[in-house]
Amino acid sequence: MWASVSIRFSPSRLCLIGNGGLTGPMTPAVRRNFSATVSNRATWGFIGLGHMGYPMAQNLRAKIPESDVLIVHDQNREVSQKFKEEVGIAAAGAGAKGKGNAIEVSDGPRELAEKSEVVITVLPGPSHVKSVFGHILHPRLPPVSETISAETDRLFIDCSTIDPTSSTETANAVHSSSSGRFVDAPMSGGVVGARASTLTFMLGCPSHNGNGDGRLTNRVAPILELMGSRVVLMGGSGMGVAGKLANNYLLAISNIATAEAMNLGIGLGLDPVKLADLINGSSGQCWSSKVNNPIKGVSPGAPAEREFEGGFTVGLMKKDLGLAMKAAKEHGVELELARRAEDVYEDVEDEYAGKDFSVVYKWLEGRSMGGNRSRRGR
Repeated sequence: MWASVSIRFSPSRLCLIGNGGLTGPMTPAVRRNFSATVSNRATWGFIGLGHMGYPMAQNLRAKIPESDVLIVHDQNREVSQKFKEEVGIAAAGAGAKGKGNAIEVSDGPRELAEKSEVVITVLPGPSHVKSVFGHILHPRLPPVSETISAETDRLFIDCSTIDPTSSTETANAVHSSSSGRFVDAPMSGGVVGARASTLTFMLGCPSHNGNGDGRLTNRVAPILELMGSRVVLMGGSGMGVAGKLANNYLLAISNIATAEAMNLGIGLGLDPVKLADLINGSSGQCWSSKVNNPIKGVSPGAPAEREFEGGFTVGLMKKDLGLAMKAAKEHGVELELARRAEDVYEDVEDEYAGKDFSVVYKWLEGRSMGGNRSRRGR
């Protein structure tokens, strides 16, 4: 069990490969550097089967060789078991011989890491990452290869959105204990992108010059592209999550602005579909207006189509915004709109906890129709 971890995640035996600076499509080839004990069958570990992790692990299992084994772990064992049954059945039904049996459920992160050559983690926040790696690294992990190098060492790919300091500390703990290689690779694209395998990964890779280890990034990128469509090398350790926080700060603001713009236009008598079409063909377009529009009937597959269920929750957006604000304060950077946005998400979560963060629109709509004003006195 992990201390104070109330999350849902699943581990698998998998290897994510990052590319040293290339941002376009790469050949999705998985390089094999296995220990003799697993013969020619690779072992992948995936920890974290939440809204993002589940479809990411699903895409991984679908694209790795059928002889490979994917080990998953989630604190909620029912979720892990559901993944094994659903994904295994789907793979077998698609005619992939043996894939239905090549999924295992692990009892804990340590057991998973011991068996895996590549471990991918998709966890909610810094405390969860520290807790999981605390269990993994103590006592020291046995090596997975007799020859230790960037190409053969155990690989940890953390796709969680956390702060750069926590990510760098985790990387140092992995490297100083000689337990493997660690890279930070948070992603952007939301649940829609995770399901469609179109995520963008922001890669932070340890190096002596701060620009990333070329051998290690070349090992990581092809694996990441099994779950996404783009890998961007941001620099050394912690730079992947630094890029993610900057991106998600912008997302937090543009999501509110999109909701306000749609609410304004509709209030002025505009047809919502025509308004969205105008915005998405003009200078105001953004991801929130185009892919995750809060109006039903505008963005196929968006959470608005299913009452804002099954998306990036308000709580997670608030968490990412808080991490960006914390990092900005530590580095003396002013974020003029941050506090106001944080207040908005706090109010929205009070009313719509667990819903996709685009539900900000429903909150604004309610206020426009004479609903109660914020309890924070705005």
